[in-house]
Amino acid sequence: MNALITGGAGFIGSHLAEGLLKRGDNVYVIDNLSTGNYNNIKHLLGNEKFTFVQGSILDQYLTERIVRKVDIIYHFAAAVGVKYVMDNPLASIQCNIHGTEIVLELASKWRRKVLIASTSEVYGKNGNSPYKENEDLLMGATTITRWSYACTKALDEFLAFAYFKEQEVPIVILRLFNVCGPRQTGRYGMVIPRFVKNALLGKPLEVYGDGFQSRCFVYVGDVIKAIIILSDMEKAIGEIFNIGCTCEITIRDLAQKVIDLTGSNSEIRYIPYSEVYGSDFEDMIRRVPDITKIREFTGWEPKVTLDELLLKVIDYEKSVMKSESDSSNILSDLALAKSDLQ
Repeated sequence: MNALITGGAGFIGSHLAEGLLKRGDNVYVIDNLSTGNYNNIKHLLGNEKFTFVQGSILDQYLTERIVRKVDIIYHFAAAVGVKYVMDNPLASIQCNIHGTEIVLELASKWRRKVLIASTSEVYGKNGNSPYKENEDLLMGATTITRWSYACTKALDEFLAFAYFKEQEVPIVILRLFNVCGPRQTGRYGMVIPRFVKNALLGKPLEVYGDGFQSRCFVYVGDVIKAIIILSDMEKAIGEIFNIGCTCEITIRDLAQKVIDLTGSNSEIRYIPYSEVYGSDFEDMIRRVPDITKIREFTGWEPKVTLDELLLKVIDYEKSVMKSESDSSNILSDLALAKSDLQ
C-alpha cells in the first residue's frame, strides 16, 4: 500500500508513519513544518519506504504530484491546539478549510480513499457527554475565537460527506479525543507535556481556570492502531468514529498525578483563562467520548492506562532534557577548547 500523510511530521502523523512503515507500506509525508517538527521524522529518513516532502498542502500542484503516487490519504494537516488557534485564527481557518478542500478535490480526481482527522471540538458546547457520533453540535458565538476551530473542522466533515455523496470519494471521519504521548509538545497548549516538563524542572504546574474541568486522555499508540484498522475496513467508509478513552480526570487531579509520578516538588498554580487566552474564551466542563460504535465495528478499545501514558511521556521528556543537556555540554567544551587555542 502506498500512503500519503498530510501533516505527517506532526505528533500524531509521525506516529502513524511509523505504524504504516512497520506493516510494510510505502509512506509519503508532506508537511510545511509550521507546527510539525523535523525531529519527529528524522529517524525515518533512512528507510527506503519513507519519503518526506517539505511543503504545504495549499500548494495544489505539489500535493497532486504526491496524491498521484498513492492509494490512500491520511489527512492530518491542520491547525494544532487551542493556544495556536487563539493566536493564529486566520491561518488556522485557511489551512483547515482550503487545505481539506484541496485534498478532497484531488482524491476525487484520482479516486483515492481519504481518512480525515477531525476532533472532539466539533461537539462544541453540547453538554450531553458522553458524546455519540450523531449528537447535535452546539457552537458558540462567532465573536469567540475558540469556536472557529470547531466550525472549520465541522465544515471539513461536511465537505467530506459532500464529496462522498456526490463524487463517491471513499471517506472516513476520525473524531479524536485528547490524544497524548511522546513527541507531543506543550507549545500549543497541550496540557500533559506542559505539566510533565514543568514538573521535571521543578516549575509550577499552571492549571487554567479552577481545574474542575475534566478530560479523557488516550495514548497515541492505541489511536494509531484504531486508524489503521479503520483504513482497511470497507464498511467504515462514509462513517464517523469517536476515537478516545472514556476514563475521566479533572485537570487539577491530572496535575497532582503528574507531580506524584515525577516525584516533583512543584506546586500547582491556578491561572484565570483570561490571562492565557484573553477575555473572549469559553471552555467545557466535560468532554467524554462514547466509543461504542468503533468497538462494535472493529473490536478496538484503548489498552494503555493514564498512568502508563504519563510514564511514557515522563520518560520521553527526560530523554529530551538529557539530550539537550549533553548538547549544551559539548558546545561548552568546544568553546573552552577554542579559548585555550587562543
